[in-house]
Parts: sequence; structure tokens; C-alpha cells
Amino acid sequence: MSVTEKAPVSVSARAAKKISAILAREPAGAMLRVAVEGGGCSGFQYKFDIVSDREDDDLVLDADGYSVLVDSVSVDYMAGSVIDFSDELIGAAFKIENPNATSGCGCGTSFSL
Repeated sequence: MSVTEKAPVSVSARAAKKISAILAREPAGAMLRVAVEGGGCSGFQYKFDIVSDREDDDLVLDADGYSVLVDSVSVDYMAGSVIDFSDELIGAAFKIENPNATSGCGCGTSFSL
């Protein structure tokens, strides 16, 4: 990817800080995997897992020195998205700002295209 080409998915500074804090407590080599799965009240939902292996076709993003993985199928659904972290009075959670989502559920955990 050239310097001028934008990554299909990016990680905000807030999310990178939280990811590095989480993964620092995990065994060496731990990575965060973000995936899109069928389900949820709007059709698709995001899944977050801590893993130790990556696939050859994973998109690998840097988060303060730690790796965030997005599988090749999920990248298509998340093109142009930003992985962010929100820490509000009602709760703290990772949020995906996905420009491809046409609607979402009230709780913000699922979306449709």
C-alpha cells in the first residue's frame, strides 16, 4: 500500500490506547481480531476476540505496537471504517464508525448494509 493510499480500516488513537492496555496483560504475541458476523437485530454484528494466530489474508493494523487483525471477508463490510473506543457514563466499549452501514440497532452492536 502506498503512503497516499488510505487503509481500508483504521484504528483511532483512543482505541489504540485501550487495545494496547488490554493486550499488554495478555501473553506475548496476543492480537485483537475484529470480525463481522451474521446476526444481531439489524443483520450483522461485530465480534472482538483476542487471538495468538493470524491468517495469511488478514489485514494487520497497528495499535500502539500491538496488532489488530481483520479477516479479508470482514474488510469488505468494514471498508473505510474507524475502530474507536468510547468511555461514557453509561459504559465503555469499542465502536466501529462504519460508513457502509445503512442502519443500526438502538444499542449500537449490530448494523445492516
